Amino acid sequence: METDELAKRWKAELESWGIPPRILAQAPVDPWTHRVERFAKRTDRLVAEPKGPTYERSREALPPGGSVLDVGAGTGAASLRLRPARLVAVDENPGMLAELARRSPDATTILGRWPDVADVTEVTDVVICSHVVFNVPDIVPFLTELTGHARTRVVLELPELHPTSWLNPLWAHFHGLVRPTRPTSEDLAGIARSLGYDIRQETHLAPDAHYETREEMADAACRRLCLHPGRAPEVIEVAEWPVPRQTYVTMWWDVN
Repeated sequence: METDELAKRWKAELESWGIPPRILAQAPVDPWTHRVERFAKRTDRLVAEPKGPTYERSREALPPGGSVLDVGAGTGAASLRLRPARLVAVDENPGMLAELARRSPDATTILGRWPDVADVTEVTDVVICSHVVFNVPDIVPFLTELTGHARTRVVLELPELHPTSWLNPLWAHFHGLVRPTRPTSEDLAGIARSLGYDIRQETHLAPDAHYETREEMADAACRRLCLHPGRAPEVIEVAEWPVPRQTYVTMWWDVN
């Protein structure tokens, strides 16, 4: 299948995850927001104990005194643990970038969405992009600019299935809504191969639990499901606990 067709299918399948307007109209808060403090806590845990395929594949391609570009950096969970001599971090959430800068004052932070800010972003040795691609409908220019900004390697980490798949039973319970099953990491791999990238992959379990407590899980679920926070006890009653650990895929390709 040609790249254009694969990319169109990727975009259409991602759009099928949209929340129907009748449900979205009930949302007390934006269902797509992220808790910065939750990301920051996870960053501190991963930096304190760096390990796993994404860390290893990034580290082995990073030369002494090397540089890293982290696209969709969040609070720096994927990049700070590499301790590069130079770090460039791109994210569209100013709160996330502020937390990253607090932990790494020498980092260059760029506020914006990739690849919109690619023209003002420098080339680095390694480019990493962790848990971002399922938010990217126009995937080809996104991947092309990642590759164009790497001297040695591009490393992606993504869940095998859509990151909110764990909520599918709850969508059915609270809204009678059947959620999609695609796209998957293999769909992304097919697009990357069609672009000529010699990709390699490693599958592994998420390094930590999705949520630390039932209350934290229920808070996130209410937000995503467009439910009032007062329904958290009902979520706790019907949701599977603990939330099963997701299967992650580390995908990488070298740049010649």
